[in-house]
Amino acid sequence: MANHFIVDAHLDLSMNAMEWNRDLRNSISKIRERENGMTDKPDRGKGVVNFEELRKGNVAVVVATQIARYVTPDNPLPGWNSPEQAWAQTQGQHAWYKEMELSGELTPITDLESLEKHLTKWKTETYPGKAIGYILSLEGADSMVTVEYLEKAYWYGLRALGPAHYGPGRYAMGTDASGGLRPKGKELLKEMERLNIILDATHLCDESFWEALDIFKGHVWASHHNCRALVNHNRQLSDEMIKELINRGAVIGGVLDAWMMVPDWIRGKSNPHEMNCNLEKLIDHYDHICQIAGNANHIGIGSDLDGAYGKEQSPYDLETIADLQNIETLLTNRGYSQKDIEKVMHGNWLRFLRKAWA
Repeated sequence: MANHFIVDAHLDLSMNAMEWNRDLRNSISKIRERENGMTDKPDRGKGVVNFEELRKGNVAVVVATQIARYVTPDNPLPGWNSPEQAWAQTQGQHAWYKEMELSGELTPITDLESLEKHLTKWKTETYPGKAIGYILSLEGADSMVTVEYLEKAYWYGLRALGPAHYGPGRYAMGTDASGGLRPKGKELLKEMERLNIILDATHLCDESFWEALDIFKGHVWASHHNCRALVNHNRQLSDEMIKELINRGAVIGGVLDAWMMVPDWIRGKSNPHEMNCNLEKLIDHYDHICQIAGNANHIGIGSDLDGAYGKEQSPYDLETIADLQNIETLLTNRGYSQKDIEKVMHGNWLRFLRKAWA
């Protein structure tokens, strides 16, 4: 068994199950074999995430998403033609999570009691029969038909929410878009604050980011984000954003999508070996945040592995998600102390959650 257990703050498990039609109970080799010859997605046959590999990597807790975008007729992004359809898609994803609970693969974490109970069980139960703890998050709020739907989601377990994803959203503007919050976005943030739902700043465009953090007084994290100073793109955090997140007590999850790790990546053309994209590059982003913070209290793992990409756009020295354990050695080689390594692997996320749910 690997040394430190891991908290991974961003995995699109239900998207992989429902839209990619992957049975995550199967082995990685079986999932890849079943997709051999398929061309509907660029990452077919290249997936790196399933339940077995999560357990091999000692990934005890994941923040697992629901995701469904609404698109207007002039929006070229893939998505649903009405908020109601997007809501129904997220409900199918939620139903899948409940089925995985029934089959013993997952266990829900919704409060401090369930978090501590799960961690105790994870440390004492034997591999491989462990249920992986999951915290439910919504990536992009488009599927909230109205703000009132947020309370419905809270009662079935939603505990974190990112108001936008890619492009313009119904509540906020996301990656590659521009502009501030929509009027309903401000209402959404107030309702999130009332329900103590964590604001995920990931994917908010600059204007929406600053407006959201000005309005929202609750707990904020950036589940899967890297640094704009190293890879210059609006999807990344600027140094000023990083400073503000640190001031708010946030944790920033390092993401393993190659184009966010190394500069000049051309999606669909570049490959990890040619671009020298390995796990070491993630430590560069960690170092940058730590230099701004003056400590290692604000970095963690938010891998986003199999987030609509696979091995073709992951670090070349990562075969499956179990290889997240190699981050420990890389941090050691960079001079991080064992105490700080523990913070990165799980401690910072747990400290954040214990404070948010106290």
